[in-house]
Amino acid sequence: QVRLVESGGGSVQPGGSLRLSCVAPRAITSVFSPLEMGWYRQAPGDQRELVATIAPDFSTVYADSVKGRFTISRDNSRKRVLLQMNSLKPEDTGVYYCNAQRGGSNDWGQGTQVTVSS
Repeated sequence: QVRLVESGGGSVQPGGSLRLSCVAPRAITSVFSPLEMGWYRQAPGDQRELVATIAPDFSTVYADSVKGRFTISRDNSRKRVLLQMNSLKPEDTGVYYCNAQRGGSNDWGQGTQVTVSS
């Protein structure tokens, strides 16, 4: 099991930017590097949905709704995954969760709130 800690959420006006960070403070690099890392979000009343993932080989997948606006990256030496969010829209509002997967393991962070509103 990998403990994940998110930070960087907050309130921003439409068109603004935020950067989310997810760290695995107790993992060693050899444990973190093979993990498939991702960001998911959940709006009130909705199901949790994929935002972006980054594989151990640094290949990425994005939801259509965030392509061209969000960028996911990872720094294995710091055991960290970032989500840079630009041109934010009100529909990006929700709780953003960090996720780590490998084989049968599937771990989640506690979530960080992102609110986009004028």
